[in-house]
Amino acid sequence: MSSIYEPAEDSYLLSSVLKKEIPKLVKENSELKFLEVGSGSGIQLGTLFSLGIKKENIFSCDINPKAVEHCKNLGFQCFESNLLEKVKGKFNLIIFNPPYLPKDEREPENSRRETTGGREGGEIAIEFLKQAKDYLLKEGKIFLVESSLAEKINFEDLGFESKKISSKKLFFEELAVWELK
Repeated sequence: MSSIYEPAEDSYLLSSVLKKEIPKLVKENSELKFLEVGSGSGIQLGTLFSLGIKKENIFSCDINPKAVEHCKNLGFQCFESNLLEKVKGKFNLIIFNPPYLPKDEREPENSRRETTGGREGGEIAIEFLKQAKDYLLKEGKIFLVESSLAEKINFEDLGFESKKISSKKLFFEELAVWELK
């Protein structure tokens, strides 16, 4: 079994977006319900809580049982699920920092679950987006991380309005956080 995904540039980029966007959303509705898919180390859960979101309104899931146990030990509601397979309810905001790298045969098998998003890199994100509409409240949003190394996802073809709300250029790629409605 793989280890827990540790925060990296993508995690910190998403966290900075949350710190900027969540206070605006909370002003409109202090009882927002959040779901993080792929909670990993719990960095985003901690960010949400630090921004004043009640723990009972923060939900998370991960395919990795070690990550689920870790987030539960941090005091968050977390359960094992492959994407949204075992999720119940609807949410104001769903966040997902998916594995997004194209498959690389040189990468060790045990780390692919955390990094590889499919043959082209975007397949896991696309599958998530196909499921996610059923879990968003009417005015809900999704914040999704995407890499320039993966094949570009056509959000409109999947039924979403999209807006890039942040990006960061790294030596070998550009990371972006998209707001989807």
